[in-house]
Amino acid sequence: MKLHQAKLFCVVFASLLALSGPAFGQDNGGGGNGGGGGDGDLNINFAQPIAGVEIDATGVLHTRRLDHRVANERLMAARQLKNVEAMEPSELRKVSLNRLERAVAAAVDAGQDPSDEMLSMAGLVGIQYVFFFPETNDVVIAGPAEGAFRDPMGRFLGTATGRPVMQLEDMVTALRAFAPGVQPTRTISVSIDPSPDGLKRMQRFLNSLGGRAQPGQEGVIAASLKQNLGMQTVTLKGVPFTTNFARVLVEADYRMKLIGIGLERLPIPLASYTDRSSPAQGAANALQRWFFIPNYDGVSVSEDGLALKLNDRGVRLVGESELVDRAGNRSAGGRINRASEGFCNDFTKLYPQIAQLVPVYAELRNLIDASIAAAYIQQQDFYGQAEWSLTTFGDESRFAVENHVAPQQVETAVNAVWKGTSLLTPIGGGIHLQPRQALTSERMVNEADGASDAVKQLSAPTGLRDDQWWWD
Repeated sequence: MKLHQAKLFCVVFASLLALSGPAFGQDNGGGGNGGGGGDGDLNINFAQPIAGVEIDATGVLHTRRLDHRVANERLMAARQLKNVEAMEPSELRKVSLNRLERAVAAAVDAGQDPSDEMLSMAGLVGIQYVFFFPETNDVVIAGPAEGAFRDPMGRFLGTATGRPVMQLEDMVTALRAFAPGVQPTRTISVSIDPSPDGLKRMQRFLNSLGGRAQPGQEGVIAASLKQNLGMQTVTLKGVPFTTNFARVLVEADYRMKLIGIGLERLPIPLASYTDRSSPAQGAANALQRWFFIPNYDGVSVSEDGLALKLNDRGVRLVGESELVDRAGNRSAGGRINRASEGFCNDFTKLYPQIAQLVPVYAELRNLIDASIAAAYIQQQDFYGQAEWSLTTFGDESRFAVENHVAPQQVETAVNAVWKGTSLLTPIGGGIHLQPRQALTSERMVNEADGASDAVKQLSAPTGLRDDQWWWD
């Protein structure tokens, strides 16, 4: 191949580590982790080593892989538990948040840790409804549930489907972002980005290549790009860095980028940005930034405002083209990149399947549920109506959620392949959540048929014990 006929196509992104969630297989040799909770799901087991993240004292993330047999042992042990009501699946489990807070407070006052049943929110795997019951002053979230167990990384997963379970610490983080008597959090976001100096060094290196790149030099060029870009910075807004909520945002952002540049392949028909790109896609200094945003449509409310239903739990991936000049400064690219657009559209369309294969995306969807629910609780002043001041959940000394090492920096990952006659370097992106956008008058639909109110009436907390905080 002559030098002037082809240049190296390089794809550069922020890298954390090879973070894979639980990989499931089936005893009969099938793949996937299903989603229905039926009898077939009970054949699910862990088929590959469990990979996760650990963060060193300087805030840099590294990989950690654990024996999948430990996960299988925990799963089997959880399924053997008898006479534990919360281990039974439910199509619609109700959790009173203020009753749960009182149960946690009682445990703390007794010098005990909250139970796993509390920490896994009785096995909720998503939020479909938010209710307020004036008769009993209960603020309730409701959704499907199943038994829960901890995987070797400490995450709660469902015993029937392997889906990530709502975690109390994430719900509390969301409630604190929309706490009583404070200004609502406008944006919850994460971004992993190179420094201007790193971009400047990268441009200088790319310019120095000229036409001298040769087949077989992919590894050398990728290593040089990684060295020139250096460490990249994690920027987080809206929630504390040291929460599990933040960890999920960072991991989800990272994994999306690896899929986009072709360093992580999924067993579904999703072509990466690299696969789709061609020399005609943009200038040599073009960057592609990709952002996750919630699908804010599909929220309906009852006529009295005491019931909210999340009809559509979709997550969208959107792109934003940018250009980098010689000084490392960014500017809007203006031109639509069809490869980027196609990748974003397909990722959005396939998100449900991706969330089954890569559990962090199911976790991300749970965080969006929790954030919209918390925003609605604050907007409707359920706190004031219930005389609920978040005394325990709002106090870090009584219920700690800021007990994780903060992810502050990540290394750069580079994928280099021969692609036509252009050297393109896409970088960047993040997650951008504005939960209150789902609650605007333009997006919320007032239900004329009273469907949510009917579900609310059937969900009323009647006949509960004083210490009972969930029911089916």
